[in-house]
Amino acid sequence: MRPFSFLFRKRIRGFRLAELAAFGFLSVLVLGVYFSKAHAGGETAKISDVDQQISDEQRRVRLLNAELAHLEEPARIERLSQQYLGLSAVDAKREATPTSLMEIARTAAEPSAKKPAPTTAPPHAPIAAPPPRAAGPQLAAARIPPSEGAGR
Repeated sequence: MRPFSFLFRKRIRGFRLAELAAFGFLSVLVLGVYFSKAHAGGETAKISDVDQQISDEQRRVRLLNAELAHLEEPARIERLSQQYLGLSAVDAKREATPTSLMEIARTAAEPSAKKPAPTTAPPHAPIAAPPPRAAGPQLAAARIPPSEGAGR
């Protein structure tokens, strides 16, 4: 006697039990595939959102790199340092070679007899108070006297 022969002999409402079991298995299989595809579609949407965010961030990085390149232009930095700080390029006669650095250090370390003695104020002289500062940071352009800026 075969162990699974009852599946083919047993009938429920006119259908063999084996046919009903196969139909149930196929129904579960179809539903499983449907739900897994639906889940995969949601994951695909999430992946496309992340791809869009990556492309937006790459665009922002390119924009920031371009802005950084503009801000670090040597001509721009030189112009701003001259305009706001009064700095300029070092004259060629003031440049030092690596071999002359030791001599410059020696002369700076030796006290010179040519230096005048520091003058001290008499003890009864009042010490001038520093001028009052404005609240908040001041711009370098705000410290330009009006006579220089008026001719422009």
